[in-house]
Amino acid sequence: MQKKTKHIIIGIIVTIGVLFIGMVGACFYFYNMAFIPGHKAFVSAPTPLKPGTPFYEERKWYADCPKQTWYQTTPDGYRLDAYYIPAAHPTNKTAIVQHGYMQNKKEMGAYAAMFHQMGYNVLLPDLRDLGDSQGNFIGYGWPDRKDMVRWADEIVHKNGQNSQIVMFGISMGAATMAMASGEANLPEQVKAFVVDSPYTSVEGEIEYQAMQMFHIPYWPLFPVFEQVVKFKTGYNLKTMSTLAQVKKDTRPMLYIVGKADTFIPPKDTLELYHATKAPKELLEIPHAKHVKSYQVDPQKYQSTINNFLNKYVH
Repeated sequence: MQKKTKHIIIGIIVTIGVLFIGMVGACFYFYNMAFIPGHKAFVSAPTPLKPGTPFYEERKWYADCPKQTWYQTTPDGYRLDAYYIPAAHPTNKTAIVQHGYMQNKKEMGAYAAMFHQMGYNVLLPDLRDLGDSQGNFIGYGWPDRKDMVRWADEIVHKNGQNSQIVMFGISMGAATMAMASGEANLPEQVKAFVVDSPYTSVEGEIEYQAMQMFHIPYWPLFPVFEQVVKFKTGYNLKTMSTLAQVKKDTRPMLYIVGKADTFIPPKDTLELYHATKAPKELLEIPHAKHVKSYQVDPQKYQSTINNFLNKYVH
């Protein structure tokens, strides 16, 4: 009986060990899928540039217009890349326009054209490890928030102390800008933020996507996954919070959300909006899916942004 009990205990231990090893392997696989650039079945391919596609004229202008290339080197040694497009007429107004997950600056033509038409210089950075920027993982905005501060500093350095800067982003780029809003060393020349479909936290968004795409519950896999992320990146998912950052924001913020968004729940934008103590506005576009608000109602989208910014940028 004692020998049989011993075999049962050993069997249980071996089974638990095998399950744990399998779970760790699954977490490393999920890490690579979430944090390492590459083909993602759940990410739509860029829209081809051909007549009849949304914002064709704006995107064609963007593809053909002269651009400068700006660089910065991060304190941890990565070279980051951005396009800079001067306004049609000299101005001290500059918009930093930030792309989303698995995108890059080359896909932001519609938004670059919008701000250019509004009379702004436009700076379009590539986030870490995306586009032409270096990095060893996608940061979901958290390490990138400090890069945004340095891009703003670079604008002031190149364009002058009287610069007036607007920070704009979509999806992960929106979260990046909202995260940057809480940085104490953000230059005073940053006058306002416009964020289209941000998430409240990196942990919350990844957990939501894990459930949506793979039906993976939080327990028992996610606590192991969090340790894998910390091991691979040095960051703690629980501290990568957009919500905590906007609570520190002191500058005007316009939130935009498509009410039919299923990729980042609209409630995330609403939670961030209600947590913001600075002057704020909210634009909700019915029937718009994830970052499709501009496409669904371009006139209202652009006029709302323009009217909002005219209150704070002169």
